[in-house]
Amino acid sequence: MSLIDWLVLFGTLLTIVGIGVYRTYGIRDMDSYIRGTGNMNWWTIGLSIMATQASAITFLSTPGQAYDDGMRFIQFYFGLPLAMIILSATFLPIYYKLKVYTAYEFLEERFDLKTRTLAAFLFLIQRGLAAGITIYAPAIILSTLLGWNLTFTNVFIGVLVIIYTVSGGTRAVSITQKQQMGIMMGGMVLAGILVIQMLPIQFTEALHVAGKMDKLNIVNFELDLADRYNFWSGMTAALFLFMSYFGTDQSQVQRYLSGSSLTQSRMGLMMNGLLKVPMQFIILFIGVMVFVFYQYFQPPVVFNKVQTEQLENSAYLEDYLLLQEEFKQAFQEKNQQLNTLLKAVEANDEEAIQNTKAKIKEHQVQQEKIRTEVKELIVKNSPGAETRDTDYVFMRFVMDYLPKGVVGLLFAVIFSAAMSSTASELNALGSTTTIDVYKRSIVKSGNQYHYLVSSKMFTAFWGIFAILFATYANLFENLIQAVNLLGSLFYGTILGIFVVGFYMKWIKGNAVFIAAFLAEALILLIHYNNGGSLFGIDINIGFLWYNAIGCLAVMIFAGLIQLLKRDWK
Repeated sequence: MSLIDWLVLFGTLLTIVGIGVYRTYGIRDMDSYIRGTGNMNWWTIGLSIMATQASAITFLSTPGQAYDDGMRFIQFYFGLPLAMIILSATFLPIYYKLKVYTAYEFLEERFDLKTRTLAAFLFLIQRGLAAGITIYAPAIILSTLLGWNLTFTNVFIGVLVIIYTVSGGTRAVSITQKQQMGIMMGGMVLAGILVIQMLPIQFTEALHVAGKMDKLNIVNFELDLADRYNFWSGMTAALFLFMSYFGTDQSQVQRYLSGSSLTQSRMGLMMNGLLKVPMQFIILFIGVMVFVFYQYFQPPVVFNKVQTEQLENSAYLEDYLLLQEEFKQAFQEKNQQLNTLLKAVEANDEEAIQNTKAKIKEHQVQQEKIRTEVKELIVKNSPGAETRDTDYVFMRFVMDYLPKGVVGLLFAVIFSAAMSSTASELNALGSTTTIDVYKRSIVKSGNQYHYLVSSKMFTAFWGIFAILFATYANLFENLIQAVNLLGSLFYGTILGIFVVGFYMKWIKGNAVFIAAFLAEALILLIHYNNGGSLFGIDINIGFLWYNAIGCLAVMIFAGLIQLLKRDWK
């Protein structure tokens, strides 16, 4: 990167940290630290909620996923507005009535201490690991692109977040997230405008190319449980995930419990429900436009530049150069067919369109075959090397084609996103550990200052834990899917406990406590055997369905146990 890019990057990051520390300096009590003085307006809450969910993984992985798989990931968010309505009407009023610090306090009020502790424990496991992925996911990409040491990058991101999160708590997180959200969306929209301007064809023609190459596959109404992303999984399985994430995950609950009133919190949630889908659409669409761009400008054979540079300095150089030449030839032949395709579209010649699409598909298959052979060379040269490269697509485009200053801004987008999500997670982990475990079961009679200090210490502890986990983590198939998978393993069970608490009034603590263990064991069994069979039943389902299965399992198990043990409390 140029000097201007470095100045933009570090200037942005240091400004964010400085604002977070300066605006929240002097907090002296636990209530202000955890609930942020309870005076946040609806748009601050809404931006904070969106920034918490929009991690660096969103901006790194989502464009790459669109490049590879088209727009269909947008269906994952179709159930979000409905989830926001349900939560605003049911969960929020109860949280405000009880004046809770954390969502899990409700569970002791409704059931008993052990159920509250179990839910808090499940949250701490899931969110503690997720915080590590939230740091690691961008760090592994950024360290490669910037030439930094991976461990240094993990520590760099983690320490920046720890500084202002430990210093100012919930208020620092919410204040900095407003700036971070502005930087994130501003940078992405600018990148989208630039890539469209750089296309050698008109925008309408770019849409035709994307559509005919199956990248504008926004909605799929086919019911297929094995398909991760279709209309039905978005409106059902993902609905359960969003209800659990926004209704029971303390990293989100803490955002809207800082509102000045129930109305402000509801409006913040609804803002998220209305704007999140368009936001994801924009990010995915940018990925599709990058795909169209690379139909006219030859893309790298592999987007991870470090790996191809290693091949160039290895014994496999000659093989790599031959494959690169074949890739270039396939690209040029496909490029010629694209011009034929646009002429057929303009003439509305359906037969010519279908014939040209078939030829383009043949060239795409050939290019993918060559990419596979290059990846095999990479593994031969460096056994154990990670060859999935979709997460590198967007930032490789940024570094190769965007002007000075904008490159630094886009890197600031990724760092800002990593910091915003991680800050919310650490803030929630520290609060939950303090309120639901330390204050409730270990030190019950401390004063406000004691719990303020302990909250800061636990926040710092979880920050260090996240950095250590990030240092020793391994890359998943796709970063954004990794976070959703991790959440899906636990969210269904946690949501089930809350749903029983809210709606099944006749069920008591012992029944739901045992049901939660059974449901979580079932989810882990299903996941371990997914793609195979369990108890003689073939299992092949998308992981989003774990959320629905876990929630319903808790409800069913709890109901049956309570019926069998009517005298249980």
